[in-house]
Amino acid sequence: MGKNLTTRKEDYSKWYNELVIKADLAENSGVRGCMVIKPYGYAIWEKMQAGLDKMFKETGHENAYFPIFIPKSYLSKEASHVEGFAKECAVVTHYRLKNAEDGSGIVVDPEAKLEEELIVRPTSETIIWDTYRRWIQSYRDLPLLINQWANVVRWEMRTRLFLRTAEFLWQEGHTAHATEQEAIEEAEKILGIYADFAENHMAVPVIKGTKTEGERFAGAVETYCIEALMQDGKALQAGTSHFLGQNFAKAFDVKFANKEGQQDYVWATSWGVSTRLMGALIMTHSDDNGLVLPPKLAPIQVVIVPIYKGIDQLEAISEKVMPLVKELRSRGISVKYDDRDTHKPGFKFNEYELKGVPVRLAIGQRDLQNGTFEVARRDTLEKETVKASEVITHIQELLNKIQENIFNRALAYRDDHITRVDSYEEFKTLLESKGGFFLAHWDGTAETEELIKEETKATIRCIPLDDGKEEGKCMVTGKPSAQRVIFAKAY
Repeated sequence: MGKNLTTRKEDYSKWYNELVIKADLAENSGVRGCMVIKPYGYAIWEKMQAGLDKMFKETGHENAYFPIFIPKSYLSKEASHVEGFAKECAVVTHYRLKNAEDGSGIVVDPEAKLEEELIVRPTSETIIWDTYRRWIQSYRDLPLLINQWANVVRWEMRTRLFLRTAEFLWQEGHTAHATEQEAIEEAEKILGIYADFAENHMAVPVIKGTKTEGERFAGAVETYCIEALMQDGKALQAGTSHFLGQNFAKAFDVKFANKEGQQDYVWATSWGVSTRLMGALIMTHSDDNGLVLPPKLAPIQVVIVPIYKGIDQLEAISEKVMPLVKELRSRGISVKYDDRDTHKPGFKFNEYELKGVPVRLAIGQRDLQNGTFEVARRDTLEKETVKASEVITHIQELLNKIQENIFNRALAYRDDHITRVDSYEEFKTLLESKGGFFLAHWDGTAETEELIKEETKATIRCIPLDDGKEEGKCMVTGKPSAQRVIFAKAY
């Protein structure tokens, strides 16, 4: 199976698009801007779902489901929210089709116009807060910790598989709290979950921070985020958690009786990650040979390829391999024994390298006689011969080593591409020649933020939470700055 991938150095964007398609992750559909997620790609997403869902439930959250359609009037209730999403909304105006009288095909029935237009959900704050008004009466009903796994639609004009599509999959959490402090703690807790998942499951190092006022979620008081760095030196926002204050509670009149018997508005959060994480996974680790997947998220962690001539050799190899397959699975390791007779071993080696399977075992007649396996690891492409009696322990250790190695490799790249700059000229030069994250002083004004964006296409990715306060002067205006912020070009 020839890969024929464009190299990252030749054209990173083309490499990414080719890899998504050739590795059988997704493809464009007949609907402009929407993708078909293929079984192998969806299997990775399912592992992401499972990992995150477990983390949410361990912290007291429950799953629910809310309508995909939102009455237009709901979006009008929170002014900054509707302004933030108005340009991306898909609108349903009619509820029936009919055959055209001239026989030309199907047309919209003009008599079937909805009394009120429905918005295909771009996010669910409004429909959920209308629901919460009925669910919340007293402090005894709080905190309300709800998560939803769903699809959303944001009418993007320029789309790219996984990174930016008109329809995408995600989870969105929406919580209600009795106090401001509880809501802030919730938003920060979720940010911690996202960072933990990114680093310990996806093997993607991230920086935690808050967004500037101009980059906040529409309707939020504070937006927390995790920012990752891709191999082309561009940033990717990998998850956000929002402290919404009482904005949505007031818009939808969600009050509760506190312990003193007084009526008060609840405090809110919302938070989400999407199939954009798939893009982050691909672009952080993969190479010119194909995908490189962290073992924790790989649909197939180990593949075994027999090398044989004739059915007798295959049967002898299979007899040796099947107990190994059974034992690996009993230890929670996903394994595939590829005994297809329609493809040669070389084709299979290429296929699983392209698909990023972390560990590949090969066994032929000589291995059968010697009681060994050839073991190849995807991250470094190294091969070694391992005794059959030691192979299970070796695989378990190797999967852990691969998970750790690809994280450390991504971390080393990220850290090597964090640059402290003090002058605007140096910033502009290095932005083009080196890329990555830039720690620079900013005067805190929207005007300076917009000027930098217009002149360089770089944005403030976040105000780091873990960065020590270091006073200085804005690299553009020379005005006082309380701390450095992170700039980068981004997806």
